[in-house]
Amino acid sequence: MALRHAVLAALLDGEHSGYELTKIFDISVSNFWHAVPQQIYAELTRLERAGLIEGRQVIQHDRPNKRLFTITEAGLAELQDFADAASKPSFIRDDLLVKVQAVDGLDPAPVIAQLDERAAQARGRIELFTRILVRLRGPLDEEEFLARGERVGPYLTCLRGLRFEHENRDWCTGTAALLRARTRESQGT
Repeated sequence: MALRHAVLAALLDGEHSGYELTKIFDISVSNFWHAVPQQIYAELTRLERAGLIEGRQVIQHDRPNKRLFTITEAGLAELQDFADAASKPSFIRDDLLVKVQAVDGLDPAPVIAQLDERAAQARGRIELFTRILVRLRGPLDEEEFLARGERVGPYLTCLRGLRFEHENRDWCTGTAALLRARTRESQGT
């Protein structure tokens, strides 16, 4: 997947500025694709040049002018081609896992601290995803929203992010507890 597809997918919700897209990436898209603001702005320029999005200038009083972007028919076709293509299997690539792999020959304290930090980050993202899911489904319960909601795609990806963060939190918490217990046992305390 290229960043272009993630940007095009984010524009399915309607017209957005580059700033708004960076916030969308921070809140929802980041559970499956990470990009810094500079990458998003550069991609918007490429997408507009390719005719996959259209931008329009909005004159604002008391604030800088902004550009708003929408997906074009060509952009929808590009996104459909992407959806039609076979997906590559995902894999885990995480430096914290390498540190845990090597922990038997190291001082475990820094690794335990990083596991605790990762668990805290996961808890924060769990809270965020939970709020986003409630906002996306509005007054409907989850079952009703999934059966009849208008834009189920963002909900499903957010739900996947929530499940991922639950697993991340549980693994980090359990691994840190195990390493603490083994450290205490080896020190005879």
